[in-house]
Amino acid sequence: QVQLVESGGGLVQVGGSLRLSCAASGGMFTILGWYRQAPGKLRELVASSTSGGGTRYGDSVKGRFTISRDNAKSTVYLQMNSLKPEDTAVYYCKAESGWSVWWGQGTQVTVSS
Repeated sequence: QVQLVESGGGLVQVGGSLRLSCAASGGMFTILGWYRQAPGKLRELVASSTSGGGTRYGDSVKGRFTISRDNAKSTVYLQMNSLKPEDTAVYYCKAESGWSVWWGQGTQVTVSS
């Protein structure tokens, strides 16, 4: 059974930093990544990482967020720096293997001005 356990969300001031973690178990995942959804908005890509080391970033976070991955631990991290109020959202971990997709329960990130 696949499980995604997220941690690291919280409240931070503008310009601050947070680090999210997602530990994935129960499978081998080609892609691990983070998406976010703000109230009234569609869920959007934040960053993703392949098992081969490739990464993708959403345009709004390039240069501020960094995704990293520990394949041995099947864990993906999201280092978020220079946070802005518009980064406030529920952040979801996503795991992919072939045609299968799993989502974590989400962790709230709130950036206060």
